[in-house]
Amino acid sequence: MPEAKPGSAALPREALEIASGYAFTGPALDLGALLWDGACLPDVQVRIPLPMLNRHGLVAGATGTGKTKTLQLIAEQLSAQGVPVFLADIKGDVSGVAAPGTENEKVQARAADVQQQWVATGFPAEFYALGGIGHGIPVRATVTSFGPVLLSKVLQLNQTQEQSLGLIFHYADQKGLELVDLKDLRAVVAFLTSDEGKAELKNIGGLSTATAGVILRSLTAFEAQGMAGFFGEPEFDTGELLRTAEDGRGLVSVLELAAVQDRPQLFSTFLMWLLADLFHDLPEVGDADKPKLVFFFDEAHLLFNDASKAFLDAITQTVRLIRSKGVGVFFVTQTPKDVPGDVLAQLGNRVQHALRAFTPDDQKALKATVKTFPNSAYDLEELLTGLGTGEAVVTVLSEKGAPTPVAATRLRAPESLMGPIDAAALDSAVESSSLYGRYAQAVDRESAYEKLNARPSREAPPPAKEQQAPRAQKAPKGDPSVVEQVVGSGMFKSLARSLGTQIGREITRSVFGTARRRR
Repeated sequence: MPEAKPGSAALPREALEIASGYAFTGPALDLGALLWDGACLPDVQVRIPLPMLNRHGLVAGATGTGKTKTLQLIAEQLSAQGVPVFLADIKGDVSGVAAPGTENEKVQARAADVQQQWVATGFPAEFYALGGIGHGIPVRATVTSFGPVLLSKVLQLNQTQEQSLGLIFHYADQKGLELVDLKDLRAVVAFLTSDEGKAELKNIGGLSTATAGVILRSLTAFEAQGMAGFFGEPEFDTGELLRTAEDGRGLVSVLELAAVQDRPQLFSTFLMWLLADLFHDLPEVGDADKPKLVFFFDEAHLLFNDASKAFLDAITQTVRLIRSKGVGVFFVTQTPKDVPGDVLAQLGNRVQHALRAFTPDDQKALKATVKTFPNSAYDLEELLTGLGTGEAVVTVLSEKGAPTPVAATRLRAPESLMGPIDAAALDSAVESSSLYGRYAQAVDRESAYEKLNARPSREAPPPAKEQQAPRAQKAPKGDPSVVEQVVGSGMFKSLARSLGTQIGREITRSVFGTARRRR
């Protein structure tokens, strides 16, 4: 690993001061070599201390400036040091991380510039796809675990409707109505707005029939757009993202989003569910020698667009607290202003690629970006508009947790393939995965929809013996309501057979309203 040589007489004083800020003694990731006064200084290596990767970060820059390659470069080095990585692949070109790169003149020139010993290397990878749409192991979530706050973002509900949806989830939790897929939630809302369920609606308090109707119509429209397949079982266990390969390298989990990139509300919120679920499940670890996982949140601006205050507050709290659980989060977007200030303040590691200033709005964004950096020896406004592809302005947290000097950096070249792997090879990798058999086939077990529709049949009498039809129930005397059937002993027995459902008590929900079945 090349060491910075701040004592070299050839280095100007300003470069020596910057070099001293990156002369770490412990394990670190190598980003590239310092740029000063138009020249690349390979003796000064710009690095990120490995233990600081759970202090979160930001990778920003205009389209085409090299953000994706920066993600790939960081992911490779994390994997090599035994740290699992999660990457969202928006454009479908990150799958190449699994294959060795191709050496060419550009790669050779870049390696020589930054004093990199480039070796073509593929890294252990697992490929996923939301709901199985695209090339990858299907990733699904149950509606119960997704929770009302995230689902409101997906359905584009306003604040009042979001609060009302929360009450509906509260009702389902209390009554033991597990919401596995969207038809379960639709069945609960339809029941609460029916003549039979209106009394239950009043008992909830604060939920009007009109608002419940709006939510029901939103669900119906959402399903009509073909999005129902993202919710259901088997639900993805986010613990799969924490695995390492047999050789000790961290597994790179790539979630393909190219097939659903026209549904930004959906995939950005699903990424937040993955993060919230990890937060919900992982124990506290404090400051560790290296992260348990580094999570790259691509197209981060989509997450914050039109977000409610409750949603933004939940993001802020999750990002603030998940560091102590050993997870580092890097938001990837065009400018720092895409990220709310309370979140941006927690992103200690910054890699800022070039910005453009063609319009007054661009100029305003440029000035705002400059203000987010520490004082610098550079003219950052001029520098940020003049950076080339694969160059960036960097500041990270030192081993003591203090910001390092701002360093213009020519970044290293990734050693894996800079582009997608062949579709046939990708499908082969997916189908040969040990997880494919676990998640490939959707399962539709008994849940709220079946329970609410399990009314005594008028066409045939109930079976004489319960064991002949274990899911049927003996008709009690009188004319019981559907809710009485749900909370009756027969339904509780059925509920007990449902995997992981908690009987007779409300589900514990996290700051995001997400819930998790204990494994």
